[in-house]
Amino acid sequence: MNCIYKDPLAPIEARIKDLLSQMTLPEKIAQMTQIERSVATPSAIKDLSIGSILSAGGSGPFENAKTSDWAAMEDTFQKAALLSRLGIPLLYGIDAVHGNNNVYGATIFPHNIGLGATRDADLVRRIGAAAALEVRASGIHYTFAPCVAVCRDPRWGRAYESFGEDPQIVKMVTSMVTGFQGQPPQGHPSGYPFVAGRENVVACAKHFVGDGGTRNGVNEGDTVSSYDELERTHMAPYLDCIAQGVCTIMASYSSWNGTKLHSSRFLLTEILKEKLGFKGFIISDSEALDRLSSPHGSNYQQSVLSAITAGIDMVMVPLRYRLFLADLLHLVESGKIPITRIDDAVVRILRVKFAPGLFEHPLSDSSLLGTVRCEQHKQLAREAVRKSLVLLKNGPDSTRPFLPLDRNAKRILVVGKHADDLGYQCGGWTATWEGKSGRITTEYGSSLFLQDAVPFAFIQPFPSLRIWDRVFLPSTTILEAIREVVGAKTEVIYEENPSESINRRDYSFAIVVVGEASYVESGGDSSDLKIHFNGAELASAVADQVPTLVILISGRPLAIEPQLLNKAHALVAAWLPGSEGSGVVDVIFGDHGFQGRLPMTWFKDVRSSPCKRRATLTTLCSPSGMA
Repeated sequence: MNCIYKDPLAPIEARIKDLLSQMTLPEKIAQMTQIERSVATPSAIKDLSIGSILSAGGSGPFENAKTSDWAAMEDTFQKAALLSRLGIPLLYGIDAVHGNNNVYGATIFPHNIGLGATRDADLVRRIGAAAALEVRASGIHYTFAPCVAVCRDPRWGRAYESFGEDPQIVKMVTSMVTGFQGQPPQGHPSGYPFVAGRENVVACAKHFVGDGGTRNGVNEGDTVSSYDELERTHMAPYLDCIAQGVCTIMASYSSWNGTKLHSSRFLLTEILKEKLGFKGFIISDSEALDRLSSPHGSNYQQSVLSAITAGIDMVMVPLRYRLFLADLLHLVESGKIPITRIDDAVVRILRVKFAPGLFEHPLSDSSLLGTVRCEQHKQLAREAVRKSLVLLKNGPDSTRPFLPLDRNAKRILVVGKHADDLGYQCGGWTATWEGKSGRITTEYGSSLFLQDAVPFAFIQPFPSLRIWDRVFLPSTTILEAIREVVGAKTEVIYEENPSESINRRDYSFAIVVVGEASYVESGGDSSDLKIHFNGAELASAVADQVPTLVILISGRPLAIEPQLLNKAHALVAAWLPGSEGSGVVDVIFGDHGFQGRLPMTWFKDVRSSPCKRRATLTTLCSPSGMA
């Protein structure tokens, strides 16, 4: 134990100082570099001492790779890093934004917009803790979550990544940070990174700052505001994240009053690091430096100079890392970037690597495999779905409610693609970057999982079994859940798109499930916010003939024409509920009451956006009582 940095009993700051003193300039710059797994060769990791690897959206070992496959991949990378000159472990990052959503068979929780509707800070904390277990089971230490953007315009393609339009709602559910990282002990230094142990992950508050307030909701657009408004509305949740010991913060692609956030020294260094006292590291977004010049990727050395000088500590390159390393090395050797700026970045990165005990426990922990989609996590996701549902309309008036539905009705008609499409139920950032239609995640079983190895946070759902042998806990669409709960004599008829006239006398009622296709980022920007696949027309046609409940699967409020609002007997916002469609059915059939409140105002029409000018659809559709 000749090196202080290898001594687990030494103070973290002493370990950092010792390690930094032994690093060469190329090794320091490599620690500031995050590369995509597809270009992470053993030589790049071992010989260059690359600091971090990520799986860009949907990038994994192979299609439908399970948690154990991910763990094996990550261990291979990590073993190469441990063979580098100083043996500095990698920090592996992934977009686990609503569960470990890149991994086949993981528990998929509701997207943030639905969690904002719950107003339940403890629920969100528990979801963070559950997701952390499943992420760590895959050998990964770092999630690019939570997104704490305050979304002021639903036309923004990332609206569902926001917890809501009110900073107080978003502040409330920053408890996800504690779920991911664990609860800092009393007296933990303000602003310093904290990770409780091997069942927790490094979290990342994003995207700093103002990304939810861009003009007209344009992704990667410009937020035009005074500093006071930026601080009051968009910066407020970051104070709570920093107070909880959040390890990393990601800069936004967007601009503030015309200045790209990645090049704003005022916001990244003077405000975030100096005024707010953040001691973790600031990471760039993917290829963000390429976006600092036009055309994309041009004048790269100047972009590197601008971002590093502004305060970016780790750069998500993610592909052309050799160019980044060469340009940054030249900028330091030529004196354009002082070595003190490089040392500051590396100190912050090492601080985050020491916090979770990564030097002591760099490899995956197979004892956590049994937590993946276990019964406890499945029921937690189902609880979150139940609590997120918002009742927009129930009957022609308050004296004649349509819900709850009769589970013993003679015949029930179920209509709409979203009723039986797990992919659309989960939305973007699931299985792939964009998300997709179909059975994207399904049954998953834990093989030969010894009961003795169950971690304390995991509740064994089958106490009579000592060894797990392919215990299947399937994901559930809304249609599958309906069929599970109706009476033995009830007939459920599913027609995705009824082609013939519906005889009203044949059905007791209809459940029409419509909404949006999956999308991410700029691909989700919308000027009209219409229901996809002619869903409004489909719901209206069914409601003409059968008493109808309309369930909306969407990442934001959508345009609802008065005609449909008047025809539908009941209307429910289910957001993007994830893998547990049973949570929707629990409520519409009356096993649980509606608890969700709108996290965003539901506008009368798109012209009434953005938030400041929005009128409400009905008195039921305003986020009244915001905490």
